[in-house]
Amino acid sequence: MPEEVLFKTEEVRSRTEIADALVEAAEQIEDGTVKLDSPTDDYRAEVPYEARFEVELERLTDSETGEQRYELEYEIRWTE
Repeated sequence: MPEEVLFKTEEVRSRTEIADALVEAAEQIEDGTVKLDSPTDDYRAEVPYEARFEVELERLTDSETGEQRYELEYEIRWTE
């Protein structure tokens, strides 16, 4: 199944700003409509009453430098 990216943004934010964005997202998810926006794009998604929810924490190690990077991901999946 080909992937189509409908919206994407990535930026450095403080821990507090990240927490605030997650609280806002949680409120929108609970209401059933999520509005995603950036300075150049916006998108609305209807979230169904039930969906699959995944939480994943990864540690990635650079093979050359040994530097470790962590990724914490929250993912919600559903079908139409």
